[in-house]
Amino acid sequence: MSSCLDRAVRELRALLGRGVAAEHVGAAVSAAIAPLLRHDALRLVGTSPATGLGQGSFSFWHRYERELALSLLAHRRAHGDPCRPASLARLRVPVAVAGAAGGRARRAFVACGASGELRLLLRDPRGGVWGLLGLVRACDEPPFTEDDLRRAALLAPALMTVLRGYVTAAPLAPTMPALPAGVIVVGPDQGIRAVTPQAQAWLDRLRCPDRHGVHAWLADTFVTALAADAVEHVRGAAADRPIICAPAARYGRWLAVEGQALDQDGTGDVAVVIQSASGALMLPSFCDWYALTPRERGVLDLLCRGAAPKQIARLLDLSGHTVHDHLKAVFRKTGASGRDELMAAFTT
Repeated sequence: MSSCLDRAVRELRALLGRGVAAEHVGAAVSAAIAPLLRHDALRLVGTSPATGLGQGSFSFWHRYERELALSLLAHRRAHGDPCRPASLARLRVPVAVAGAAGGRARRAFVACGASGELRLLLRDPRGGVWGLLGLVRACDEPPFTEDDLRRAALLAPALMTVLRGYVTAAPLAPTMPALPAGVIVVGPDQGIRAVTPQAQAWLDRLRCPDRHGVHAWLADTFVTALAADAVEHVRGAAADRPIICAPAARYGRWLAVEGQALDQDGTGDVAVVIQSASGALMLPSFCDWYALTPRERGVLDLLCRGAAPKQIARLLDLSGHTVHDHLKAVFRKTGASGRDELMAAFTT
């Protein structure tokens, strides 16, 4: 096992230097871990502590069937998720198998030819959740074992490194033009009832696999799953606010998507608002991904608000020298050549 684990970790870390295109990341991760953990399909979801444990901010998929994703979403809507991230977060080692206990969840997997899904929450021991790994085996394969779960848990640090490396390797300035904010209305049956022209433009962009490596069906599933989050939030079943802040590495610019129930009990329609993220909306997630310290975050926040270094020093009760040291650290971590390049990420 040790040699397989070492090889898998080396392969995962090597991805960062190979410039793998977004549409091939899922397959590359699958190939890296297959000798250690046999599986038939994979999904790797990225998030940040600021975003929370909801749908995640972006994802990579490999051989994961549309029918299975939709079946699990329908099961969650009707019966709840038997292995949701919030449940995994309460475990000492945050890994379990969805569908292992039998019942409706098991039948939902079997109906799609799967025996279950191993789910590993990518939790940093120092605090915060950075994503989720999902591995599926076909019905004719042996089910996941306790040994498989232990092996999966050992991959968490390398997978978190892959996600952070993917986000921080992207250019700071957006590579895609901004679009006006749009609204998608999702009905109680989780069907999309109405789409504003602005939201349609966003969906068309997200559905373009050549541009983002995202399967076309994932865009709609992404929207309806966020609507389900909004309903659960209103009903008190989910504490996290149903909002996603997705990085520019995945969509060409930072993107914010939020679900808002249109009634107080979550029995009616849900509005999903999609827009470019900038300024204060993207700052918490941006600082998470680039590992900025609390003081560096404070300096960057004021810089985004238009404050000059001297003003920042006065407002934070720091010396000008200390402020410049913090700015140098921010430039080093983000790869920015100076303030203009850094601010382009927040204001363009």
